[in-house]
Amino acid sequence: MGRAEFIAMMAFLMALNALAIDIMLPGLQEIGASLNVDNENHRQYVVSAYLIGFGVAQLFYGPIADRFGRRMPMLIGLLIYIVSSLAVVLVPSFEMLLVLRFVQGIGSAATRVITVSVVRDVYGGRRMAEVMSLIMMVFMVIPVVAPGTGQIIMLFGHWHWIFVFMAATAAIVAVWMYIRLPETLSKQDIRPFTAGAILEGFRIVLTDRIALCYTIASTFIFGALFGFINSAQQVYVGIYQLGVWFPVAFAAVALFMALSSFVNARLVGRFGMRKLSHASLLGFIAINLVWFVAQVVGPQPMPFLLFITFFSLAMFQFGWIGSNFNALAMEPLGHVAGTASAVLGFMGTVGGSIIGAVIGQAYDGTALPMVAGYFVVSLIGLIFVLIAEKGRLFQAQNQPL
Repeated sequence: MGRAEFIAMMAFLMALNALAIDIMLPGLQEIGASLNVDNENHRQYVVSAYLIGFGVAQLFYGPIADRFGRRMPMLIGLLIYIVSSLAVVLVPSFEMLLVLRFVQGIGSAATRVITVSVVRDVYGGRRMAEVMSLIMMVFMVIPVVAPGTGQIIMLFGHWHWIFVFMAATAAIVAVWMYIRLPETLSKQDIRPFTAGAILEGFRIVLTDRIALCYTIASTFIFGALFGFINSAQQVYVGIYQLGVWFPVAFAAVALFMALSSFVNARLVGRFGMRKLSHASLLGFIAINLVWFVAQVVGPQPMPFLLFITFFSLAMFQFGWIGSNFNALAMEPLGHVAGTASAVLGFMGTVGGSIIGAVIGQAYDGTALPMVAGYFVVSLIGLIFVLIAEKGRLFQAQNQPL
């Protein structure tokens, strides 16, 4: 397989996760009305249930992938994703929908854990960061097109067809992967699937200062993103009355993130992961501070053009943070890549979804809780990066705990 096809396949595998979240955002109001959900904040649970299943299941896929390889666990996860998506068509209640969303997240977890493991099997260091940035660039196309796709589907049919579309897309990617992706786990890196070996793998991951602190920092930063995703429909439609133009605004910000990933891929080989990610984190904090002050002292609601400008600038920085932090966390853990990806993914997703749920549930008819959340989590992220680097930004201090 050529490099371009490899990057495309990894991106589409990871994109199934973004698709499962973003494509239904325009339909949350219709889903709530169809299943008799009175509290509009409770509609956010459709996202949270998926993220919790997605996060918890990662702990299991990692050790399994380190023992049995990457291909078969990935295909099983894709099958779970497809079946649970189709089962939603017959869902009788909101509670059952949340159960199936949890199961769908369990299946999708394979695409996150094993994809990162496969990339780490093939690449390391700055080359991994470069490849992950290119993957993220393609991956970011999904938030650009998914909400609009969901909106188009609902123009011609019921919201259930969104889940049929997800199942069909996953089936296509699964066939592509089955035909073209060889096993990437080398025989010398196979780990026994025993309680002792699994716990030892977890110990290796959790006692590495660099991996642990960068993962915690990523968790808080991603928590802000999840907080926005939870309340995006309420902010764009409820506050700014965008209606059917909601997917366009969502896509505009996603384009900034995709552009950021592309720029990062071109620069990371020259400047390194630390310089780029540390500079972008400081920029993220500065933008969020100005945004927060403007939200507090300015007119309510903030003019939409000003809001989308602040948001786009913040998410441009986010695009540099995500892929580089992930590569920095995985770099010292190549010999336990599956377990490492599982533990780090579990912490980032479950922790981020909880933080995002807190931010989302704080929605009070204004964007202030979301903006305040962005500023607070960016400061916490900086604290853990400073711990990882022993107080010195832009320079490697890679020593174990």
